[in-house]
Amino acid sequence: MTRQKRAVAALLADTEEFSSAQDLHARLKQSGEKVGLATIYSQLRSLADAGEIDSVRGDSGETLYRRCDLVSHHHHLVCRRCGHAVELDAPDVEIWARRVGGRYGFRHLDHVLEISGICDRCSEVSA
Repeated sequence: MTRQKRAVAALLADTEEFSSAQDLHARLKQSGEKVGLATIYSQLRSLADAGEIDSVRGDSGETLYRRCDLVSHHHHLVCRRCGHAVELDAPDVEIWARRVGGRYGFRHLDHVLEISGICDRCSEVSA
């Protein structure tokens, strides 16, 4: 693993909220790391493909990344303002997906569920 890839992995390990590649790039630059944006995108793709990080689509359509604690299939509830995320183990969603897929003759199903809203902390600030 290169120095740049280690820097990206270390930053993700220390970051709790979902972040864009551009945001991660800016934070690495601020810390004095010399890592190109293309390297960051490449590393994020590699980590996501390996199942080591999760990605969600932000309100702007941009993909956001975060290292997650749950290694099994799970979903996220994400604050649209601050990026705070809660990992959700949602067995009811899994049952529903299998039932809907079976109804239409689909097998080997995969799905992504992203729920977004405004967390309590951000709601209090705007109140």
